[in-house]
Amino acid sequence: MNIVLIHGQNHKGSSYHIGHMIADKVSGENTITEFFLPKDLNHFCLGCYKCIEGDANCPFYEGKNKIMTAVEAADLLIFTTPTYCLRASAPMKSFIDLTFTYWVSHRPRACMFRKKAVVVSTAAGSGAKTATKDISTALFYWGVPYIKSVGIALQAMNWDMVSKKKKEKLDRITTKLAKKLSNTQKPSAGLKIRFFFFVMGKMQAAGMGSSPIEKTYWEENGWLSKKRPWNK
Repeated sequence: MNIVLIHGQNHKGSSYHIGHMIADKVSGENTITEFFLPKDLNHFCLGCYKCIEGDANCPFYEGKNKIMTAVEAADLLIFTTPTYCLRASAPMKSFIDLTFTYWVSHRPRACMFRKKAVVVSTAAGSGAKTATKDISTALFYWGVPYIKSVGIALQAMNWDMVSKKKKEKLDRITTKLAKKLSNTQKPSAGLKIRFFFFVMGKMQAAGMGSSPIEKTYWEENGWLSKKRPWNK
């Protein structure tokens, strides 16, 4: 299995360790690729809308494309982020902003509709579940049909300070989750994603997208007729 981890921090904290616990427990011969934000993509979206006319027009395309090429080739995506002020980290939010053309409402990639994803966030106190929701929402808009989350309060500032009891709990959680993820069968798009795709298709067919290029993209993929990305 091809696994890609995207970390919303440069340091190897609690969220990083939990992400690796999951990846390392997935059975089979796996290839693991990982990226650290902001080290591997140290930019904020400028709101210039150049990407609407083509992804290569983004001023930060080179760094973004390196990550997204790996994402598109992956079977399993694992996102990790610390909880900062009850939300995902700023570098993770910036990454989400820079990839908005992947959303179903713009130019979704067919491969996204057959992927699995896990979102991990930790906090000393509250907010971890809210932080995972930020990323899970973006993944849904990418078209990812299978999304699991692990949001947990650890009452610790770093991994070394996490109690033995908490680590034992995390071991059980990650073992159970990895067992589910080890199933090599591709997930199917659920009704919610299918309906959302249908609505966005109607919008594109009516010329209500952000650019005529988007409608052309949908037409070339056959999505304005009967073809669907999850059937590939």
